[in-house]
Amino acid sequence: MPANPRYRIQTALIAMACAVLASCSSSGGSAINPANWITPYKIDVIQGNFVSREQIELLKPGLSREQVKGLLGTPLLASLFHADRWDYVFTLKRQGVEPQSYKYTVFFKDDQLVRFEGDTMPTEAEFISSLDSRRKLGKVPVLEATEEQLKAAEKSSASKPGASAAPADSAPAAAQTTVYPPLESPKQ
Repeated sequence: MPANPRYRIQTALIAMACAVLASCSSSGGSAINPANWITPYKIDVIQGNFVSREQIELLKPGLSREQVKGLLGTPLLASLFHADRWDYVFTLKRQGVEPQSYKYTVFFKDDQLVRFEGDTMPTEAEFISSLDSRRKLGKVPVLEATEEQLKAAEKSSASKPGASAAPADSAPAAAQTTVYPPLESPKQ
């Protein structure tokens, strides 16, 4: 009894699929393996307080703890064992970008700022520009019209049928007010 042609096709397709998968795993090239084409989405992980160079420049010895907290925010680490030390740590981990980490420490004596030290902090503008990982689309066009372009636009709008050219010094027409019904029905 001859075999059903449908089973022959299924068997051939299964054999081809096995051969393709075996060749993908043995080739060693990650670009060929379809499993490497898809990467899972990883969320941005932001921890701590970002302290900018502008904030650091406002620090000076003699400030109280409250003044330092007002300038830099609440410290990420304030240890019971080191009560006179606050650590400001900021880390940012994003997919496809090198992780960023900044550390800054302030030291107190008798609730007065004595000294501060840490990494060289970026300015706010530098930090924001480092966050922009979007694709650059090229030069942004100028969004200003020249006098000639404005005059040409006025002429083209005045020449359209039904367009009325109002004098520049006339007052605009009164805006129509629309009255809408209440959102809720009155209580009965």
